[in-house]
Amino acid sequence: MAKKTESQEQNADTLDNRVVEIRRTTKVREGGRDFSFSAIVVVGDGNGRVGFGRGKAKEVVVAVQKASDKARKNMVKIPLRGNTLQYNMTGKYGATRVVMLPGAPGTGIIAGGAMRPVFEVLGVKNVIAKCIGSSNPNNMIRAMMKCLENMLTPDLVAAKRNKTVEEILG
Repeated sequence: MAKKTESQEQNADTLDNRVVEIRRTTKVREGGRDFSFSAIVVVGDGNGRVGFGRGKAKEVVVAVQKASDKARKNMVKIPLRGNTLQYNMTGKYGATRVVMLPGAPGTGIIAGGAMRPVFEVLGVKNVIAKCIGSSNPNNMIRAMMKCLENMLTPDLVAAKRNKTVEEILG
């Protein structure tokens, strides 16, 4: 395994870790029950970068550590408009559908379940979100991430349409 550099350790200290879910699973064997744990963690810098990871281990602490390491490796930059989303979005993963709307200043984070910690670590302050269908935390986060990763900036939309940014923002 590669050694961590000083900048990686410093970067890990500035990131906000949130444990979304911890699950205990049981494997029944001849000698008794074997317990193992799985954890889902979201990591963000509060400034538009977010990632999530899942970890499994025989102990909770190890599972959470594995999940946060994976989350740090899977971080992506999300283009935000101030402290909210660029536009209305819907995402789907499995039987889960998420609807996310940008909120007016003062709205706060109106989201439930596993969506709230993602918005908190992302740095979004005003948003309205709804989960339709399965409320499995893993599927909710995957649907959100899929949706957020595909978000376009006004610059990209303007370039695709051969217009200026002012015309797009109208």
